[in-house]
Amino acid sequence: MSALLTLWKKTSGLPAGKKIFSTIYSQKAPYFGSIHATVTEMRPNYAELHLPKRRSVQNHIGTIHAIALCNGAEMAMGALAEATCPSDKRWLPKSMSIAYTAKSDGPFVTVTAETDPEQWEKDGDLDVRVKAVTEAGVTCFEGVIKLWVSSKKK
Repeated sequence: MSALLTLWKKTSGLPAGKKIFSTIYSQKAPYFGSIHATVTEMRPNYAELHLPKRRSVQNHIGTIHAIALCNGAEMAMGALAEATCPSDKRWLPKSMSIAYTAKSDGPFVTVTAETDPEQWEKDGDLDVRVKAVTEAGVTCFEGVIKLWVSSKKK
């Protein structure tokens, strides 16, 4: 089990544990801290976080900025990959293809990342499905983050 998943299991059930975990996780890639997201679920093949609408992530029309949504998708994908990648393999983000489908209105969006277990069985490209949904249930962002998964050298 990865160190990040172990940390999740130790902290997520504590009072304010998900926020504590998210703050620690944000140190792994400091730009994650800029969006003030809270990981709400982390398990193999799935991760979810809440990204609050704050002044620091708003665009000129008062919705969550597209790049803040991308940072949220990267954060969710990273949690999923750390919880899922077999110990004899490694992963590296390769590309991102995103469609912005609606305004990100509301006090927060929920960002999810998902894979299927069989995707991790072979080396090569692996598509992680990502999306962001407003509190009202409107999908405002969806796409794929492509990972390169390879066996660790022995």
